[in-house]
Order: sequence, then C-alpha cells, then structure tokens
Amino acid sequence: MDDKLKNIIVIGDKVLIKPKSLDDRTKAGLYLPPGVQQKEDVQSGYIMKVGPGYAVPQAADDFNESWKSTEEKVKYIPLQVKEGDLAIFLQKGAIEVMYEDEKYYIVPQHLILMLVRDEGMFQ
Repeated sequence: MDDKLKNIIVIGDKVLIKPKSLDDRTKAGLYLPPGVQQKEDVQSGYIMKVGPGYAVPQAADDFNESWKSTEEKVKYIPLQVKEGDLAIFLQKGAIEVMYEDEKYYIVPQHLILMLVRDEGMFQ
C-alpha cells in the first residue's frame, strides 16, 4: 500500500493506523484548533499495517520430540482487520507516533470498534 512503510513490522495484535484528515470546522462553521479535534474519544483512520495476531502457546507434545529442530515455531490467531480497512477506534489506548513526518496510531485490535471494508478502495 504505502512503500515507505515496507520496513515497519507491527507486533502481535497491534495495527498501524493513519488517521483520516480531520475537518477543522464544526457543522455550524466554527473553526476548531487541532488540539480540540485530537481530544475526541473516537477517531477514524486507515489500517496501513497489521500484526500477525494473538500468539498461541505450543502444545506440550511438541517439546518431547528431541529429533525435531529446536527452532521455536510460534502460531498465531490472525486478526480480523486487514490493510486498507477504515477503522473507527477508541483513541484513549492508542499510541501516537510520527514516522517520516506523518502521524500514525498504534492500536491494539480490541480498541477498534468498527471496520469499513471496501475491497476496491486502493486500486
């Protein structure tokens, strides 16, 4: 999707969200400073990167087979979100980061309230 994010790896059940551009006016036409807009409890943005999911512990029998390689193989339950989804999320637990002069949020999946998925949105 975004070539400058290709080296970013999101961990676990986290997703990287690029916030939608905020409208700086109220419905009545008043201009709002950026600080007021950013204090909203619920935000929306596009999912740019998705972590592998929730790690699942290995079964006990896997450890008793000494002939197998000792390399740890972690299994994951995949996340419901996909890159390109529009997410409505709670900002309270989100972490704001700046990367290459752009603002993103790192959000655990459980803070995402709703997704809008349009398969052809980025094509």
